[in-house]
Amino acid sequence: MEKQVHRVGKRKESIARVYVRPRSGDTGAIRINGRSFEDYFPRPTARMLIMQPLELTQTVDRFDIDVNVIGGGISGQAGAVKHGIARTLLNVDATFRPVLKKAGHLTRDAREVERKKYGLSGARRRYQYSKR
Repeated sequence: MEKQVHRVGKRKESIARVYVRPRSGDTGAIRINGRSFEDYFPRPTARMLIMQPLELTQTVDRFDIDVNVIGGGISGQAGAVKHGIARTLLNVDATFRPVLKKAGHLTRDAREVERKKYGLSGARRRYQYSKR
């Protein structure tokens, strides 16, 4: 891989544009919206989720990864970044496909927030029943 590879990942309302290029320093750097990986995602579970496709393919320090992510919350953004990284790794090396597919990283998580229905206080929550 001599040049930059670009793919998009999605989760809930979040969209992540992921750019992967060969590392320039000693170790691969992950930058999200111009900030460091640890600074943007302080929660360890979000960082673990993002690192899963890299750890699965043993490419943790092989690439510099730049991500632009918009929309949603922290959890949705972390899922979108994970999806985008997995799809870019597939562009880098097609032999990663069986491993990433088996782990479920290539499939977009299609779960969305259920909409609120009329006559209810939430998606399923009803107003309190009053006998008198």
